[in-house]
This record gives sequence, C-alpha cells and structure tokens, in this order.
Amino acid sequence: MSLNVSTQALARGSSRHPWKVIVAWVLVFVLGMVLIANLLGDALTTEFNFTNNPESKRGFDLLEERLRGPRRANEIIIVQSESATVRSDDAFQELVEGIHGQLMALGPDVILSSRTFYQTGDLSLVSEGGSITIIPIVMAGELEDAEDNIPLVQEIVDEADNTDGFDVLITGNASIGREFTEIAESDLLKGEAFGLPVALVILVLVFGTLASALIPVVIAIIAIVAAVGASALVGQAFPLSFFVVNIITMIGLAVGIDYSLFIVSRFREERAKGLEKMDAISAAGATASRTVLFSGFAVAISLLGMLIIPTSIFRSIAVGAVLVVVFAVLASLTLLPAILSLMGDKVNALRIPLIQKAHTRFDEERRGGFWDWVAKRVMNRAPIYLVVIGGLMVAVSLFSLELESGFAGVSTMPDRLQTKQGFLILEREFSFGLVTPAEVVIDGDIGSEAVQKGLDDLRALLASDPASAFGPPAPLDVNLAGDLALLSVPVAGDPDADEAIQAVKRLRDDYVPRAFDGVDAEVLVTGLSAFDIDFFQMAADYTPIVFAVVLGFSFVLLTIVFRSLVVPVKAIFMNLLSVGTAYGLVVLVFQKGIGNELLGLQQVDIVEAWIPLFLFTILFGLSMDYHVFLLSRIRERYDQTGDNTEAVAFGIRSTGRLITGAALIMVAVFSGFAAGDLVGLQQMGFGLAVAVLLDATLVRSILVPSSMKLLGKFNWYLPSALQWLPGGKTEVPQPEPAGLTTPSEGRPDD
Repeated sequence: MSLNVSTQALARGSSRHPWKVIVAWVLVFVLGMVLIANLLGDALTTEFNFTNNPESKRGFDLLEERLRGPRRANEIIIVQSESATVRSDDAFQELVEGIHGQLMALGPDVILSSRTFYQTGDLSLVSEGGSITIIPIVMAGELEDAEDNIPLVQEIVDEADNTDGFDVLITGNASIGREFTEIAESDLLKGEAFGLPVALVILVLVFGTLASALIPVVIAIIAIVAAVGASALVGQAFPLSFFVVNIITMIGLAVGIDYSLFIVSRFREERAKGLEKMDAISAAGATASRTVLFSGFAVAISLLGMLIIPTSIFRSIAVGAVLVVVFAVLASLTLLPAILSLMGDKVNALRIPLIQKAHTRFDEERRGGFWDWVAKRVMNRAPIYLVVIGGLMVAVSLFSLELESGFAGVSTMPDRLQTKQGFLILEREFSFGLVTPAEVVIDGDIGSEAVQKGLDDLRALLASDPASAFGPPAPLDVNLAGDLALLSVPVAGDPDADEAIQAVKRLRDDYVPRAFDGVDAEVLVTGLSAFDIDFFQMAADYTPIVFAVVLGFSFVLLTIVFRSLVVPVKAIFMNLLSVGTAYGLVVLVFQKGIGNELLGLQQVDIVEAWIPLFLFTILFGLSMDYHVFLLSRIRERYDQTGDNTEAVAFGIRSTGRLITGAALIMVAVFSGFAAGDLVGLQQMGFGLAVAVLLDATLVRSILVPSSMKLLGKFNWYLPSALQWLPGGKTEVPQPEPAGLTTPSEGRPDD
C-alpha cells in the first residue's frame, strides 16, 4: 500500500466517523491537561547539565560524592551607604547585624551559613572606601531548593533597603537564576501573546473567512497541550529543561497552523472544482495530507539531531519539539478531516467580503496573477537571478565565519534588575568570583609532601598571573578521609565573560599542569567558567556530527519522497544557504551592531553558544517544511503534464499565497520572542524569523524556480539502480466508491 493510499484512507476513515475521532482527541486533550496539572512541576528543572563526562562534571561529581554533598548556592547581600562607613558608624553595624539575625532565623533548611565583618573582622568583606560591606550566604539544599527559598531572603533584603541612608541589594546563584527564569518566561509569554493574534489575522487574510482561520489554531492548541502533557510524563524518567514548554508552544504554533493550513486550503480547492464533500476530503488526504506526513518526517529528523548533543537542554528541546510535531501531524491527518466532515462548506462561514471575493476568483489552474508573474519572470532570466540572489546570500553567509560563541552572562541582563546592580557593585568593589569561583579539585593523598608542594606552586602561579585575574584562594577544604581537597579561587569579572574564560583556561591548561607535574594525584578544574569551556568544546566536537546525521537522513527521506537524486541535493544546499545567511545576519546585527538599535536589539561581543546548533536543527527542519510543500505540488503537476517549466510555475502560483501566509505566521511568532529582554532569546527569535522569511521569499520564489528551470528534466533524475525505491509518482485522487457517501454527507452546502 503506498503512502498516498494510507493518508487518503486515514482521511476517509476519519471523515466517516467524525464524532469518534473528535471524542478521542478530546480525551487526548483532557489527559494532556491532567498530566500538566499533576506532573509537569516535577518534570521540569532549571539546571543545565552535561550527559557525558567532561572535566567540569567529573570535578563537580567528586565534590558532591566525597566532600560537600549537593552543589550549594552562594549569595551575597550588599549593604552600602553614601554617608556612613562600615567601621565607624553604629547604624551600619545595627543594620548589618539585624539582617544577619533575620537570615539565621530562617533556619538551617534555608540558610546553611552566613558571616559578617562585625563577627569575623575579615577586611575582605569591606570595600576599600569603607562605605560598602557584604554578607556572604550559603543557601541550604541544592540549587533548585535555593531558588525556591530565595524569596524569603529577598523579603529581608527589601525590608532593609527601606532604611534611610542605605541601599541593600542581593546577587548570587539562586537570585540570578530565579530572575533569569522569570524574565525568560516573561519574554516567551510576550512572544506567544504577540504571535497568536498576528497568526490569526494572517490566517483570516489567507482564507478570507473567520471559520477557516480558527481551525488551524484549534489544531495547534490541541497538539501543544498533548505534547506538553507527554513531556510531563517523559520528565518523570529524566527531568527536562523548563525551556521545553516554550519550545513546544513556539514549534507547535508554527507547524500546527502550517499543516492544517495546507490541508484546509486543499479541501477548499477541491470543493471549488466541484468535488463532493467526502471526495474533497479524500483528495486532500491523498495530496496535502501526504505532504504533511513527509514534511513532519523531515522536521522530526532535523529536530532529532539535537538528541545527539550530550546536554540536558538540547535533549529536552529535542523531546518536546519532536513530540509536538508528531501530535500536530496526527491531529492534521485525523482530527482535521473529522472537523471538515462535520463543517463541510461552513468552513467558509463568517466571510470577510473583499478578501473572500478575491479568494473566490482565484484559480490555480488559470495562469496569471502575482506569483505566476514572479515565477515566469525569474525563469526567463534564470541564470541572472540565480547568480545575483545566490551570490548575495553567500556573501552574507560568509560573516558567519566571524561568529564568536560564548555565554552572555549576568552583565547583559537588564539594568533594572537588583541582581545585575549587585553584580556590578561586586565586580567594581570586590570580585564576583566570590560567588562563582574556579574550583580546583585535588584527588589524592592531600597530606603528602608532593601534593602540598603542588598547592604552594599553584598559589604562587595564580598570584603571578599577568592579567591579575585571580583573587587570594580560600583556605583549603579537605574531606575527612584526607584524599580529596577543594581550593576555591576567585576569578575577576563575570564568570561567563571572555576574560574569566581565558583566565580559567590558563589555570586548567598551564598553571595546574605545571604545579602538579609528576604528582600522584588527579587535579580537575570545575566551576561555572570551566563549565562554559567544556560546553564550547562539546559544541565544536558535535557540530559536524549533528550536521552529518541531519543532512544524511534528510537526503535519504527526500530521495524516497521525490524519487530524485537532484532534488534532495538542491533542497539541502538551499536550506543550508538559508541557515548560513541567518548566521551571517545574527553576526552583523548582534556582534557588529549593524541595525541593532533600529530593531531594538542588544549589541554584544558574542553569540550565545547554544544558538548555532539550535538554529541549525530548527531552521533546517522548518526550511525543509516549505520545500516539501512546494516541491510536492511541482512534482504532482510534473507527473500530470511532463512539462517541467509549467510545473514549476504551477507550484509557485498554487502555493505562493499559502506559503507566504504560513511563513509570515512563523515570522510573527519568532519576532515576538526577539522583542524580549534577554539577549539569548533575542538572538534566537531574530535568527529564526529572518531565516524563515528569507527561505519563503528569496529561496522559494527566486532560487527554486531559477535552478529548476536550468536543470529541466534533470531535476527528476533517478538512476536505474534506484528505481525500486517506494514513493512513485503522485497518484490522482480517486473519488469514493458509490454507496459509501451517506445522505448527510453528499451535499456541497452541508
């Protein structure tokens, strides 16, 4: 049985038993809501972990197992005054000791330890000018416990901040993490709130009726709820990043609306040709549904590339994104035909007069119109358009070679945040490395002469660092067995900034090997900056693997779908060109600051390290989405006529309005995310939006027709050795056999 017959049979079966299908999907929706309500909270985590075993993870695991237990969150409360000084003003001492007393009253389940200058006499807790003091805190429990408890500490800080003549701030692991999460969620909600209304407006413009426009939104929402519910279930086995919910929503809106948009449009097209309702559903199932199925495969293959990357966040994104694509495909292939069966021509209800009139006049069989004009004009001068537009995109893509990856860190967070203000004070007056030091883990006989000499040599090397990047190390922390020790080394500046990264690289690659050369001990460097270094190396190692797997499987799938070796190669090359152009534009706007202020975006020196791989997998899948839709229509026409040029023009004019509308919906959704405060989300949203826009305009309307015109019948070349491949030519949809249409299903106006 061919895949055509399978999707056609699925559409027929669903349309004959619409209520059974709808009830089944209602149950899926309700189950998804139940799973979300009961399991989602335990399924999500804010932690970002490796799933392999780099040096930073090995060091952290040793500390957790044999020295300090779970990772603790360090917080620092900053008390400053413009008029009072720490060592001579009683009001200063009274305020600090009051804060400390309230902190310790929270109990050991919240605060593990805290100290002040007035308790210890430690001058490192006082600024050089004497007007600022800090109160270091170690929060109880793991990092997520600390983020849950930090509001209790924040209340104490806010109350103290109301004291006349004093400013009181807090910054640290838990407070920064909590504010980052809150801003990320706020930014993503803004994106969703912006994208959905715009998507509905575009759907109304595409369809010309409110009823038709609402159907894709319903399908997308059902797919999103089902996927989030399934993710909550998966998250019981291994925690997923909190980011997965927003990725599901973003991808679900994009593909859920797209898939149903194409099927509903094909149903209306077949009805306009005079087919009965059930025959029109069947015809849409044989053509548009088949394309949706293959498109879903193409998107899922690309997204699954992220499963290869050994980090929790990439694997979480892959799980959520693939789940929502699967549910969107299933709903489009089953629920949508059932809805169309019940609504019939009522999908054209609530018409928008002028727009609907234009749609009524549109006939993809009739030549003429904007998209037909574009296709023919481009094909008449195919070499010129291919060289000029292709060359321009290649030129922009070359800027991707200047891409500098890193992590933006707290220094790029909004200035209004208390944690950002506290960070700037620590960086200027003390060292933010007090919160996030480099951690040197020594696994060996700590009391031995060789290890002690190694530690002395290391301290001397740190003190002589040419950039003066390291503060005085903390006292050595040794476990009871005497076989594991921790040397905490403050590092100046933002731990995610390049200066700190380079300092820890010197520590790891130069100072530690020199100090412990020949010593019988394993010495590892962990901490936040070390984590960043390992992430950069992991991304460099896995990028070619992900590219090879995604491109390889996509080539095989497209070869089967279109029974051609040329079409897959060309499609993959053009999709890579879209991705490369997006990379180049991200570099130009964010790193070089060209047009960033006009667009309301930050200028930073780096692109978030997770962005390139994330953009590649998402963009390649979504770009392939449009290619499959367009090329399927071209192949369908070519099978009927054998005329390559006319088939390309037909494909462009018949899908132009739909693909443009679908692309604008994605651009609207992604642009909403780019409007947030966090630079990482800005880069993600901007990169996704420009790539989809370029792919749906320059690639689809210029590069595809010009290249297919030049290649002619060679587009469809398949060597005789591969003629056994399944797929075959697109079959002409067959009407239902007589006697299968019930009286209530047979009239056009049902």
